[in-house]
Amino acid sequence: MATIQYYDVILKPVITEKSMNAMAERKYTFLVHTEANKSQIKEAVEKMFPGTKVARVNTMNLDGKKKRRGMTVGRTAKTKKAIVQLTEDSKEIEVFSGL
Repeated sequence: MATIQYYDVILKPVITEKSMNAMAERKYTFLVHTEANKSQIKEAVEKMFPGTKVARVNTMNLDGKKKRRGMTVGRTAKTKKAIVQLTEDSKEIEVFSGL
């Protein structure tokens, strides 16, 4: 396993209706590297967004979907999602402010 730097952990934010409603509770959803653990995700969020403090991180592994092309059967790539809960005295994450 190669070492993962903090800037490689967070791939992109997840922007869905459910994740936008959770932002009212200071919960932000990100797609993260599949080998990243909770402490690496917490460190990455606190370094990439100055002024934020993470209270807790929930992660979920998502298996790839089965896809067919004729007789050939394959799978899409596995992904990992993280829901990050910020503390009450933390700054908001600016990526989501304009949405």
